[in-house]
Amino acid sequence: MDISRNERRIGQKNESPNHRSLTSPPPLVLKAGRYLTILILTGLAVHLILPQLASVEASLQVIKKMILWAVLLSALAQIISYLGTGYLIHSVVAIVNQHLSVLKGVIISLAASSIGMLAGGTFGNAAATYRWVRKYGISAEGSGLAGTLPTIFNNATLMVLAIAGILHLLLARKLSSVQFFIVLLILALMILGLLAVSWGKGHRADFTRMIVRIAAYFSRLLHKSYNPAPTEASIGRMFGALEMLGNGGWKRPALGAAISTGFDVLTLYFFFIAAGYPIGPEILLVGYGLPLLLGKMAFLLPGGVGVVESAMAALYTGLGVPDSIAVVVILSYRVFSFWIPTFIGFPIAFYLQRI
Repeated sequence: MDISRNERRIGQKNESPNHRSLTSPPPLVLKAGRYLTILILTGLAVHLILPQLASVEASLQVIKKMILWAVLLSALAQIISYLGTGYLIHSVVAIVNQHLSVLKGVIISLAASSIGMLAGGTFGNAAATYRWVRKYGISAEGSGLAGTLPTIFNNATLMVLAIAGILHLLLARKLSSVQFFIVLLILALMILGLLAVSWGKGHRADFTRMIVRIAAYFSRLLHKSYNPAPTEASIGRMFGALEMLGNGGWKRPALGAAISTGFDVLTLYFFFIAAGYPIGPEILLVGYGLPLLLGKMAFLLPGGVGVVESAMAALYTGLGVPDSIAVVVILSYRVFSFWIPTFIGFPIAFYLQRI
């Protein structure tokens, strides 16, 4: 018995790191598995609680009467939206005279969004995109741009739509006192963010230290260990990407962001048509941009789950959309634009991790 124990000990000591890496799941799989349960439970809670805003019977009637061709157009619009994201990554890589196909851009975008949403948010998305674009033979410079610029362009497009929606609400005087102060807070955060980035371009070291301290503070709140190196690398890539946008280099990426966001809006619009309640573009944009921007700001919640749905419901019902219509449309839109791409992204991420 002692001999067999000694043999096992010797075997364990002689076990190579490569053997262990082959028999144990990769870190990416462990992180995804750790947070996936939380995401599913949170999503189920939202999707079960939110319909209580409207009567179940009324919502079921809306679902039964939904127009099939409009639902199919919603699906097509969402597919084109992701093709726009793929084109955005393709055009960003082209800035440094390299080539990555639009389809590969779509695949990487789906995988990075799913993993980044669960582990690291924007920084996790950027790091995953950088790693996987590098695997397709793109230089470090091009991969850095691919990991940084798409988020900047998409968020900038979303911010424009959110500000347009806020201005419409202010002009229409459809904001309550509480909503007005929330809007002011959001605008203040937007302006502070823009000013911070502008200042950071000339004071990179100070800006990096500030962001690292903020990230470390939130990590302590969540009782997690924190490594500043990925944050510092992402900030460096962000400023490097901003410098590369001169001389018209921003035009094609901006087109990709416009296609991605524009067809995502159409996904939501076609669901309103499917529900038999077409709305005007001003109401559509008011209820679209601001909730999604709030969801991105609520980085502690994966994908802004709960924040996006609740904010959309509050805005659309406040603008006269019946409760039953708003609930069905919002949940259907989130299934097409968030849940389906998320669950498609995970197996793609595991595939990219292994190639």
